[in-house]
Amino acid sequence: MSDTEEFPLVQFMRDGFDPVGELGRIRTEHPVFPMEIPGGQTVYLVTRWEDVRGVLGDHERFSNDFAGVIGLGSNQEDPGGLGFRDPPEHTRLRKYLTPEFTMRRLRRLEPRIEAMVEEYLDRIEAKGAEGMPVDLVEEFALPIPSLVVCELLGVPFEERADFVKISKDRFDFTAGPEASLQAINDAMTYLTDLVARERQNPGDGLLGQLLREHGDELDDRTLASMADGLLTGGHDTSTSMLALGSLWLMRNPEQAAKVREVDGYVVDVVEELLRYMTVVQVAFPRFARDDLELHGVPIKKGEMVLCSLTGANRDPALGENMDEVLPGRATAGSHMAFGHGIHRCIGAPLAQMEMRIAFPALLRRFPGLHVAGEVPFRELAIVYGVKELPVAW
Repeated sequence: MSDTEEFPLVQFMRDGFDPVGELGRIRTEHPVFPMEIPGGQTVYLVTRWEDVRGVLGDHERFSNDFAGVIGLGSNQEDPGGLGFRDPPEHTRLRKYLTPEFTMRRLRRLEPRIEAMVEEYLDRIEAKGAEGMPVDLVEEFALPIPSLVVCELLGVPFEERADFVKISKDRFDFTAGPEASLQAINDAMTYLTDLVARERQNPGDGLLGQLLREHGDELDDRTLASMADGLLTGGHDTSTSMLALGSLWLMRNPEQAAKVREVDGYVVDVVEELLRYMTVVQVAFPRFARDDLELHGVPIKKGEMVLCSLTGANRDPALGENMDEVLPGRATAGSHMAFGHGIHRCIGAPLAQMEMRIAFPALLRRFPGLHVAGEVPFRELAIVYGVKELPVAW
């Protein structure tokens, strides 16, 4: 392996649940791996747990300001969202959201999430009565996160079906990039309009709460962008985890039985599956603020560093048998499935709550649940998952 390779894309590849073997070899032999991307620029891939944690936790040396680094003009849209902002702007915006994602605040959503899960289990049961396999992605893993975001934001009930469709379309790349971009624009248009209506008559959701408490400090576009960031971060990721976790449990019936029968066991399973699956394969890109070195590799100011969360979460330095699912392992809280540092996913507690509710409910309703067809995995995916998951019982 030469000092600089053409962009190998191994950080976006999987072999079933597992990262491809080459990613492990890079982690062992090249802690900081230079890759040439189209256009001749060099990007540095970091794969070891300690190094990934170090880069993600060091906002003094590494910037998230994508728009600033690539020099977007004033007439161009920046990528938006907290993940592409540095302090102090990141700090200012995140402080508005943090109180809404404490477990005390989120518990008010728990009964609604339980009701949503049961509603979709009823639908699955009705469809299964027709004797045909049911796609667990389409009928369970996809709609529930969308509806949870609706509940969180305060989307009116009568508009939720349209909102779920917009959410689904933006992550459906089968229709081509133009359709996905149109769905993203549709989502921002809808959310901007929703914020304007909420400003006139604040509801009980997160948007209404933020407008009541900080309405004079947040304009409509900024608040819509924050809401869109929650949709982006909490939809496809949760969908993928619900589908992949369900698939793993069906393939491991002893663990499924424990989740179904032992109260509280799902907490350990969820935490370990988050590490093992690591559906977000790479963190938001970081950019060197100044010339620096990592493991003796020089990185120039403005050059991009990619942190492989998949590589870090399978690093043997984190513990033994990291390619196995061992619920309750001592290092359970050390994984970086949600990132690390000031940009760690703010919605992590909500995602964990969704899975802790959904997995036991699914397995109790359908104790004989099994895969009933071919399961196609995504290829070259930033957010890993399955395209469909046919099941029967």
